[in-house]
Amino acid sequence: MSAVAKKSELPRITERRRHQRVKVNLLGRFMLENKTEYPCQVINMSPGGMAMITPIRGEIGERVIAYIDHIGRIEGRIVRKIEGGFAITVDATERKRDKLASQLTWVANRHLLDLPEDRRHERRQPKQPITKLILPDGTEHICRVLDLSLSGAALKTSARPAVGKEVSIGKIRARIVRHLEDGLAVEFSAVQDSTEIDKNLR
Repeated sequence: MSAVAKKSELPRITERRRHQRVKVNLLGRFMLENKTEYPCQVINMSPGGMAMITPIRGEIGERVIAYIDHIGRIEGRIVRKIEGGFAITVDATERKRDKLASQLTWVANRHLLDLPEDRRHERRQPKQPITKLILPDGTEHICRVLDLSLSGAALKTSARPAVGKEVSIGKIRARIVRHLEDGLAVEFSAVQDSTEIDKNLR
């Protein structure tokens, strides 16, 4: 086979690998075009699409916006209905698809790494430690970020929302994972971009 022929096959091979479906078990929430939110469970996903178990099923072609734990915001359209839910295509730029591929690789392999929640990424001090903790009812509490990583943070605050509650730290969606002596530990809903995390904490 000539070098030219081999080179021409590379994009097709890359494309197949990029869109390989990964079995996952990720929780999240999604919104249909009527703006109503529902919980969901993603059972398989690729950078090009995902299948979700949901309490209701939208219509083929309907637009969906979802927030998936460890992945973040996903937009797409329903392409088929499955038992207990539906599948969507993912609307994303090539850069976003590449990021999704990296996130899915981490999700698929995290059980092999056997890393505790707070050891997945290196922790550091934030550039600006004072931020807002925003509770589900919209209540805001000024808090101090004691340390953070790309996947979570420790906060000094007198607020004590229940473990498992979804909150926002600045502009970042997160979930309470445990109570500390003088604050909270949170896990971000998606792994953060290292160049944007400090800005999004404000």
